[in-house]
Amino acid sequence: MWGGRFAEGPSAVMREINASIPFDKRMWQQDIAASRAHATMLGEQGIVAADDVAAILEGLDAVAADYERDGPADDLVLEDIHMQTEARLAEKIGTPAGRLHTARSRNDQVATDFRLWVRDAIDAVLAGLDALQRALLDRAGEHAADVMPGFTHLQSAQPVTLGHHLMAYHEMIARDESRFADARARMNRCPLGSAALAGTGFPIDRDATAAALGFDGPTANSLDGVSDRDFALDYLAAATQCALHLSRLAEEFVLWASQPFGFVALSDQWSTGSSIMPQKRNPDAAELVRGHSGRILGCMTALMVTMKGLPLAYSKDMQDDKPPVFEAHDLLALSIAAMTGMIESATFRTTRMREVADAGFATATDLADWLVREAGLPFREAHHVTGRVVARAEALGVKLEALPIEELAAIHAGITPAVFDVLSIDASVASRRSFGGTAPTRVREAIATARAAREKGA
Repeated sequence: MWGGRFAEGPSAVMREINASIPFDKRMWQQDIAASRAHATMLGEQGIVAADDVAAILEGLDAVAADYERDGPADDLVLEDIHMQTEARLAEKIGTPAGRLHTARSRNDQVATDFRLWVRDAIDAVLAGLDALQRALLDRAGEHAADVMPGFTHLQSAQPVTLGHHLMAYHEMIARDESRFADARARMNRCPLGSAALAGTGFPIDRDATAAALGFDGPTANSLDGVSDRDFALDYLAAATQCALHLSRLAEEFVLWASQPFGFVALSDQWSTGSSIMPQKRNPDAAELVRGHSGRILGCMTALMVTMKGLPLAYSKDMQDDKPPVFEAHDLLALSIAAMTGMIESATFRTTRMREVADAGFATATDLADWLVREAGLPFREAHHVTGRVVARAEALGVKLEALPIEELAAIHAGITPAVFDVLSIDASVASRRSFGGTAPTRVREAIATARAAREKGA
């Protein structure tokens, strides 16, 4: 490729460290698409003869068919997918293949291909997240009124519904979708035509190539066009946040599937056994989703560190931009699919959830609120009185609603039998009717709103 300048070829080690074909070959579809757009523009601008453009386009179709059938070869001599495509094109059509690289550089070529790949990756993630959201909505709808313990510090706090709990993850994933969508909109500018770093003297039409490839327009600065990897970092940042959300949900499934909790039974499809303990049923899929989040975070860190000190415009360090993005995307896609499958097929043990929700004095806050509303106590005093009530119930080994009214009145004279209307877990849950609360009516409203928004978006 640069034999005119160099008298000797690269050493074997140099050839290996310099080659990116083992990983960038997965961008072959994007490379073919960008090459087609570039060749068409060269013909329309009169830069390359129409016959040569026709031969190039026909040849690219033939190369694409080869790739579809056999995949690109791991040929270190040709270094990357761009050179391999050009070499295969030359084998197909001869001399006209050499005209394809007119008015472009591998710098703007790889920047364009990589943007196209990341854009496709975002579209795939958004489709996966849509399926996950629909699974969450379906299961939340089934369990809008099923009571479970709500935790803080992993201690029983207040009763909530399982539907409300699942809808919390719906909100998290909705924010993830918005981050990916924002990243897609921000990156949708085409670097093709920036050439090596300074643009080109040929009368190219950058708007035409941008439109042909589905971009909103060309990048505004050629130096930035070839050296920008913000789009990859945006993708990794969104992927990392999404992975953290998936990891939190996976952690809950790991806990809930354990015998002390017993809140969920994962299907055989998403569980494994033990090589020595025949009774074991391990939530390995959830554990792997949890583990993948750390690797995805590592991918983001790797690319950030690679980019942090690079001067304009292109440096060979940037060849290492793709492996962390490819790895993160593969892990995220697996995690989304696995989490969706687990949610769809899980058996939620609502009887056990209710049993645990009814323990641990989870309606203590309801008692304090009642004292504020009905007895006129300041909340801090009501909090203190309720603490004494809890201590008495604990000493007697009974639930709050099982304390005799005489015991309650002895602690505070303002407590009347009407207090028992708020001390059950069902009453507690039903009373949380504030917007965003856990009352079943509110949960069903939230589900309906989310479904309508998704259908409108679709």
